[in-house]
Amino acid sequence: MRSGTAYHPFIILLLAAVFFTVGKANGQYAANDTIVSTAVIFMGDTIEAKTLPPVAHYTRESRAQASARAEWTRLRNAIYVTFPYAKKAAIVMNDINAHLVNVTSKEERRKYIKSREKELKKEFADPLTNLSIYQGKVLMKLINRETGNNCYEIIKEYKGGAIARLYQTVAFFFGTNLKQPYDKNGDEAQMEKIVQEVERMYGYRS
Repeated sequence: MRSGTAYHPFIILLLAAVFFTVGKANGQYAANDTIVSTAVIFMGDTIEAKTLPPVAHYTRESRAQASARAEWTRLRNAIYVTFPYAKKAAIVMNDINAHLVNVTSKEERRKYIKSREKELKKEFADPLTNLSIYQGKVLMKLINRETGNNCYEIIKEYKGGAIARLYQTVAFFFGTNLKQPYDKNGDEAQMEKIVQEVERMYGYRS
């Protein structure tokens, strides 16, 4: 082919196709190459679709939200501290009740309760004096949950015994109502959720 001779259009197209194929094989694209993109069909039109990176959005808590969160945290901390004492108290009281079921003599009942006094003091006396007033109130609700009796009923049952003196001391320290109820579906619903969380975490059995 002589210099200056025009190239046939077919030859030009063939050369372009070869260069395009080689370029793709080497991972190189020309400016006008086709780029594969994701698309969606919306109301009959094909529209390019892209997934944008997430954007973090923050907002300030209201005073009511901050107060509610603080109160929940305070309650949760108090339950984590006092629930083990409530479980131990329930074990001791249930054991005492089991021994006293058929004991009708007041003297015999008093002697048996007296024999458990040292154990009760060891388990509860010192730790309870380190609790705050709020924790003491929570503890008495949890004792009600674990035993089915409020502290007033417990004192009434064991009047004159070690357990009675124990809870009289609790009431003195915490200045609260010994007849506090425990309604897991009512006022104590939030407390019950936290207690169940503690039970799952530490493997307690109700």
